[in-house]
Amino acid sequence: MKAARVEKLISAIDIGSSKVSALIAGRTDTGELIVLGTGQRESRGVTRGYVSDIEQAELSVRHAVEQAERIAGINIERVWVGMSSGGLDSLLAPVEIELGGDRITQEDVDQLLQAGRANIHTGGKMPLHIRPTLYSLDGVGGVANPVGLHADRLGVDIHVVLADQSPVRNIDMTVRAAHLDVESIVVAPVATGLACLTAEERELGVALVEFGAAVTNVSVFIGGMLVGLETIQKGASDITDDIASTFGIRRAQAERLKCFHGSALTSPRDHQEVLEVGPDENGTEAGTHAPRITKAQLNAVVCQRVDGIVSEIGRALKTLGFSGPSSHQIVLTGGGAELKGIAEHMQGALGRTVRIGRPAGLNGVPEAHAGPAFSTLVGLIHYAAIDRVDLKSGYDLHGEHMPSGMPSLFERIKRAIRENF
Repeated sequence: MKAARVEKLISAIDIGSSKVSALIAGRTDTGELIVLGTGQRESRGVTRGYVSDIEQAELSVRHAVEQAERIAGINIERVWVGMSSGGLDSLLAPVEIELGGDRITQEDVDQLLQAGRANIHTGGKMPLHIRPTLYSLDGVGGVANPVGLHADRLGVDIHVVLADQSPVRNIDMTVRAAHLDVESIVVAPVATGLACLTAEERELGVALVEFGAAVTNVSVFIGGMLVGLETIQKGASDITDDIASTFGIRRAQAERLKCFHGSALTSPRDHQEVLEVGPDENGTEAGTHAPRITKAQLNAVVCQRVDGIVSEIGRALKTLGFSGPSSHQIVLTGGGAELKGIAEHMQGALGRTVRIGRPAGLNGVPEAHAGPAFSTLVGLIHYAAIDRVDLKSGYDLHGEHMPSGMPSLFERIKRAIRENF
């Protein structure tokens, strides 16, 4: 059998608070996406998803990319970059034009999109995604391609994802300092949704919780698109910090205890198991003065922090209008999703079905990069590989104030949920 030929290279970087990861993939002549090289380095100069030291962050990016390039045997010049924090916001801007019952042409669609583009007001934020959703004919939605049909009125909702300008520019500068051109900066939930959610889930309605090291993003998908998101400035590293401060040990020791022994579920047997603190980041053993820590004590600290984060996730879901029958599903991903018992804990606390979301649809992913912590990275490859209409090109990044006549984000989300659920 003839081997598939790589027709296009796609490279992605996910700049997180705990790690910077890079992936080089190829799209073959059969449409298959295959991994050519991966790289990962500890993230430095990044705090709660924000670049706080460009020089340190640039070195992390450079080292991760160089590792991926060595494995792939090629050098890259352009990358797609994920962004998980920075005042992220999502809105729907409705627009409609009169046609008088005529047959819809491509020129009519172009006129509609231009009118929609002019109807977007960013409130001083930077648009990262501006995409038309399904079209409507005479007020009836759900039309994928209206060309050739007849209607008196043609409408569409323009989906816009915004971010604060400074964090976007700092990420852009960091990547360019590593001598790479930025193809586009993609909001993490948009990319992660492509990697972890099925098309049916995104269509019918699902909540995606990205439990990262220092940031947790809660987003809602309906009708195949992201319709709302909330960012919580807490993550799995806060659990590590709690363990370190409670028992008076180093962060490296606390992280090891969390990863190997920590759980969001408790058991009576935990009182009988005494844990080894282990060496610190320099390899120095804890010694005879190390605290005596039982698994029950460790998990009490873990559960206390998890309870607080899950409570904030619940409030975010309520704010986003994600309420109703318990059959509505939550997909949990990100590095924090690897904590033992976290899905069961969240399911019990929120009263909803929770599954762990792992990245899919990419062949040849190394086992070390196949877990929930790499969902955004794989999603960036999917995002870059699909054809899409994006109205962002040439858009004035110095936005205006939102007009008072536009429905609020929450009102439109709730209306969409009522209509779809």
